[in-house]
Amino acid sequence: MTVSLPLVLVLGLIAWAAIKFLGVRVWIVVVIALFGFLLSRTFLAPVIDSGTRSGVDVVNGTHD
Repeated sequence: MTVSLPLVLVLGLIAWAAIKFLGVRVWIVVVIALFGFLLSRTFLAPVIDSGTRSGVDVVNGTHD
């Protein structure tokens, strides 16, 4: 059985677990999310995108 989950859902679950079980404060999660949002508007966005896609392909076992 194959289950497909969007990456944003997985990251959201990790953030929720960090707040719930690790005691990470909500404002830290908000600051990191805003940093990621602002970083997506920089020249590093294509590098981050390709790195994320490569990492997901490695985890999924996809080889092109």
